[in-house]
Amino acid sequence: MQRNSKFPATYAKRGPIVLVGMMGVGKSTVGRRLAARLGVTFVDADEEIEKAAGLSITEIFARYGESHFRDGERRVIARLMDGAPKVIATGGGAFMQDDTRALILDQATAIWLDADIDVLVDRVSRREGRPLLKDRDPRTVLTELAAVRNPVYALAPIHVKSIAAPHDITVDRIMEHLTEWQ
Repeated sequence: MQRNSKFPATYAKRGPIVLVGMMGVGKSTVGRRLAARLGVTFVDADEEIEKAAGLSITEIFARYGESHFRDGERRVIARLMDGAPKVIATGGGAFMQDDTRALILDQATAIWLDADIDVLVDRVSRREGRPLLKDRDPRTVLTELAAVRNPVYALAPIHVKSIAAPHDITVDRIMEHLTEWQ
């Protein structure tokens, strides 16, 4: 795929692009490819949280609970909002936090990656270590989470559907939306 050279200069004025959405929607994979296409840095907020804490997300949840994790997540995302052009993939619950969501909407271009439950269930089954799915049925959890989270994710100004297809198709759709949004 070819890099679109107009975006880095354009987005230098806008700041980061932040991907939000449910676990398994492809925020990290799509984010890496989008950043490469735009010629900017990619940052995975969950990886940054793990570096800052010196623990995996699963360990943070187990030792300290979700509220402690969300506080650390908020601080890390605030640090990443430095105005530099980059693509940031957030954890599924980050945008649900009022302070974090307000910061993202104010200082970044938020893109909601949405996917059907069947696509999400298939994708989350490929990777372990998701604390909210521990000892629970993924379809039930994802359906419940989507009912609560999707109306909040919809506050992002750009919505892109992620389908059961190569992630570059999702990147192409994001690029089209970014072009239209200019």
